[in-house]
Amino acid sequence: MGAAMAANLVKAGHDVSVYNRSADKAAALAALGARVATRVADACRADAIITMLANDEALQSVVFEDGGLLASAEPGVVHVSMSTISVGLSARLASAHADAGQRFIAAPVFGRPQAAAAAKLFIVAAGARPAVDECAPLFDAMGQRLFYLGADPTAANLVKLSGNFLIASVIESLGEAIALIGKAGIDRQVYLDLLTSTLFDAPLYKLYGGLIVNRKFEPAGFAAPLGLKDIRLTLAAAEQLQVPMPVASLLRDRFLSLLAQGGESLDWSAISRLSATDAGLGESGLAADRSGHPPR
Repeated sequence: MGAAMAANLVKAGHDVSVYNRSADKAAALAALGARVATRVADACRADAIITMLANDEALQSVVFEDGGLLASAEPGVVHVSMSTISVGLSARLASAHADAGQRFIAAPVFGRPQAAAAAKLFIVAAGARPAVDECAPLFDAMGQRLFYLGADPTAANLVKLSGNFLIASVIESLGEAIALIGKAGIDRQVYLDLLTSTLFDAPLYKLYGGLIVNRKFEPAGFAAPLGLKDIRLTLAAAEQLQVPMPVASLLRDRFLSLLAQGGESLDWSAISRLSATDAGLGESGLAADRSGHPPR
């Protein structure tokens, strides 16, 4: 995601320096015209610093360690965190940047890698409005629409987590429904066409329904461990706010089951195959008759 977003910034004419712990991942960006930084500090000599990292631990390392973003950035710089992180870390970042005379925007995104490459991400931003407006040309280069949620950066992170919870809920319910009709021998593709042409004519159902029906879980567009991470962060926020989320608890257990069965490298939509397994369906997701052959 980060590489595609950086590439679009370069293509839009922005002066971009990139840092990645894996140097080879930055090579393609150098070919486009980006400068490759060998240290975090070297990537912080800018008016805006964008981070797109996998989890809280990675972001905390980049920001708070010696020679990290917080110590290296000049006063007045805007840190734009586009990662899916916890509400608690977002609040800590906002406070730490304010103490350092810097600015902080939370701007997580909705969209898979293909959307990032096509600059079609939906960006959810929160932070001081002048800082968000200042970064508008950057957001325009990476996404198709910006949603502003107010001055508190944590609002953007909570909305992002709630959105990922809803996506995972769709995946789980589709998996259960497709297992149900598949066990009866009904054509799954016809069923999906019916759903997405009538009741659920939405890109989300078409995308994940197609992955489930075709059992296309590799390569992962969004890996299962990240799905578990996001559901855990959602539950942590819900506990803090005293909001029961029983479906989120179920989803956490589904991701744990998938990982326990060796699904670390699979797309998070692979939790749907648990429904097929629970229904006694084979690896193909199709019911078998007593001879062991799938129905025609």
